[in-house]
Amino acid sequence: MAEAHEEKLGAVAIKRLIRKKLRRNAHDPEITYLNITAMMDMMTIILVYLLKQFSVTTTAVASDEIRLPYSSSQLPMKQAVNVTITKNAILVEDSQIVALRNGQVDPSDKQGGANSYLVTPLLTVMGQHRDRLKAISARSQTNRFEGEVTIQADAGTPYRLVTEVLYTVGQAEFGRYRLVVLKRGE
Repeated sequence: MAEAHEEKLGAVAIKRLIRKKLRRNAHDPEITYLNITAMMDMMTIILVYLLKQFSVTTTAVASDEIRLPYSSSQLPMKQAVNVTITKNAILVEDSQIVALRNGQVDPSDKQGGANSYLVTPLLTVMGQHRDRLKAISARSQTNRFEGEVTIQADAGTPYRLVTEVLYTVGQAEFGRYRLVVLKRGE
């Protein structure tokens, strides 16, 4: 009997059934494909943001070689060339430039001998960084060369060594410097 009922349906009734079924599916569509373009755009934006944050963030060295002094300073760290003075070496961007003996630079590494303030290997490396940053500055209107350097020194570093480093980086046109310290309570 059901077969007889289906046979009696005319073209108008079939169209009505099809429209009714389509209306029912219009509210609850089944996803038959996945468009990942929007997701890829979002992930690209997040990746660029994280890379920018990573490149701007400067972190203090935490090791047995360096114990940073404490301060109540509230200034945020900025992107700059990083010079670290440990108990055994002077590092620029985590590469050892000069070895220290008893907290002093070897007189052969200084221009003018033991009483000089100019550390020749440090001047050479800082000159290379200056030239690189000036080349970037010449091609970019947003990145200006400001001659900024971040100095991280052990709390027990002799004052003479700190002044030698500051004098040398100043000769390489890095006249603006920040000394990295730890906040109290950290």
